[in-house]
Amino acid sequence: MDSGLLLPSLNQKIQFPKVPSNFLWPKEYLVEAHEELQAPVVDLGGFLKGDDDAIQNASKFIREACLNHGFFQVINHGVDLCLIDQAYDHMDTFFKLPIHRKVSVSKKPGSMWGYSGAHADRFSSKLPWKETLSFPYHDNTSEPVVTNYFGSTLGEDFEQAGVTFQKYCKAMKELGVKLTELLAISLGVNRLHYKELFEDGCSIMRCNYYPRCHEPSLALGTGPHCDPTSITILHQDQVGGLDVFAENKWQTVQPHPHALVVNIGDTFTALSNGRYKSCLHRAVVNEYKERRSMAFFLCPKEDKVVRPPEEIIRKDGTKKYPDFTWSDLLEFTQKHYRADEDTLPNFTKWLLSSKPRVE
Repeated sequence: MDSGLLLPSLNQKIQFPKVPSNFLWPKEYLVEAHEELQAPVVDLGGFLKGDDDAIQNASKFIREACLNHGFFQVINHGVDLCLIDQAYDHMDTFFKLPIHRKVSVSKKPGSMWGYSGAHADRFSSKLPWKETLSFPYHDNTSEPVVTNYFGSTLGEDFEQAGVTFQKYCKAMKELGVKLTELLAISLGVNRLHYKELFEDGCSIMRCNYYPRCHEPSLALGTGPHCDPTSITILHQDQVGGLDVFAENKWQTVQPHPHALVVNIGDTFTALSNGRYKSCLHRAVVNEYKERRSMAFFLCPKEDKVVRPPEEIIRKDGTKKYPDFTWSDLLEFTQKHYRADEDTLPNFTKWLLSSKPRVE
């Protein structure tokens, strides 16, 4: 399906009441959330300064959250709030472009990078009520990867957008690597254990725009899924719409103006030998307000082996998942499987049946 043909119907939904059939979701996916998730808001200020008591306190809160649902928020995270505002301004400029302009930078077959209208390039039903712009970030080269991406795909008009998102991604990558230290501490392993795995990895940056929807009870901005990546660092605007499935019910994650939302993905679930949960979450849509969010997905270097620390395996008495590389899981979710709550177990079955074991 051509996302360029689909997108006008998404935008026109502001005027017309009928949700196109390929955007409809079954009722079991649409149960409304009535409670707020009691996820900790972790102050990283002391941790970033090296305060031992603050480090232990933060790791305790993170451990509790990750054992229960895999979501927490962080404040005093070191990311410039003005930089976040600037990134939103550039993002707004992009999504307000005419449809033909956005479609001109659509994802190419086999590529993860570019514009997508409702992911219609990949799926034909249960489409998400959103537009996205995705691009890569890595810091293992002297070239400004994001700046160059914007310049080569969107041209001079978006040169400053590229500079801003280069800075934003750099800040997110630095924070993400720091969070791997806190996660290691919370698991009782060497705080630098995971660092090498992520240092040269190519991470994913995604800007999400959720238009208003006249019948929000029939559609979803993002369907229920667990992130296949390691750690997601999300900034959501103040509209709200992020839900988490915890304690057998959907619960809302309320926006905090100065906080970043962090959640565990399937890859880190494997890196913790299944101790830390990659939680099911979704995005709902709003009848009256558009919503925006920016998600940074921290990923390991593609050829590095994903395996939990030996001390965790010894304590647990078993290794829950086979060794794999991030490129294996990426291939599975891009070519063979639509991410949901069962991605990791289904990936494990696929890996064992179709791939040689990683030694």
